[in-house]
Amino acid sequence: MTMIFGIPVQAFLGQLLVGLINGSFYAMLSLGLAVIFGMLKIINFAHGAQYMFGAFVGFLLLQWLNIGYWPALILAPLVVGVVGMAIERTMLSRLYSLDPLYGLLFTFGLALVIEGVFRYYYGVSGQPYAAPQALAGGTNLGFMFLPNYRGWVVFSSLVICLGTWLAIEKTRLGAYLRAATENPKLVQAFGVNVPVLLTLTYGLGSALAGLAGILAAPVYQVSPLMGSDLIIVVFAVVVVGGMGSILGAIVTGYVLGLAEGLTKVFYPEASNIVIFVIMAVVLLIRPAGLFGRDA
Repeated sequence: MTMIFGIPVQAFLGQLLVGLINGSFYAMLSLGLAVIFGMLKIINFAHGAQYMFGAFVGFLLLQWLNIGYWPALILAPLVVGVVGMAIERTMLSRLYSLDPLYGLLFTFGLALVIEGVFRYYYGVSGQPYAAPQALAGGTNLGFMFLPNYRGWVVFSSLVICLGTWLAIEKTRLGAYLRAATENPKLVQAFGVNVPVLLTLTYGLGSALAGLAGILAAPVYQVSPLMGSDLIIVVFAVVVVGGMGSILGAIVTGYVLGLAEGLTKVFYPEASNIVIFVIMAVVLLIRPAGLFGRDA
């Protein structure tokens, strides 16, 4: 049997795959958090609840309207994004002029409300959500068996993260968004509707969370607790990458996912804390994060 560092190659690569899948969700969720914080300076603690909401939208569309996975992949992020824009326009926008702590407290309370509503109706047990038939089964790579849906998750995450980064960093709309956060009065003087841009930005971040949720639904059971179990880890990823750094959120998400997977191979007892240990070390060496800028 082929060994890597004294460990069977199948076990080693299998944990790497698990780490890459987890890293795909970390990257998508931390990307949404970085977009919202970078553009709105809001620490969106409701992001985990929006991730859970996206998974439940797909589940409810299947249960109530018999809408399958592929249409739900489009509809779920749209629903979460529209709800997010309504929240930003009616409530969150009133907090921009206040201390950022108010935004954190509001989104934390909002997360508790959303989670509480779903716990009331569905309890804490998970609901199964089947992968689409087109992605059933797996592919034998010779050294390991790769489930097709897991491969789809990794591919989708890479495309979504790269596309979002390019849209914000390389397009005119992205330039407007960045300028609106740096000097909103000047941008508004050029005829750009800054409040609408900010609403769209929060909607985009929320939609990214919803998209991660519907992608996660067939991998993990749909549960009201799935967001709260993940959001603390995602915040750690964002801090390591640098608050507001979109590229940092993406790269760090994948790297820390792989680090977590490798830790499960060599020292399983530390796999639940390795991301937080890395965060502590990075903050001691570089307080702004790996890709962040010092204030």
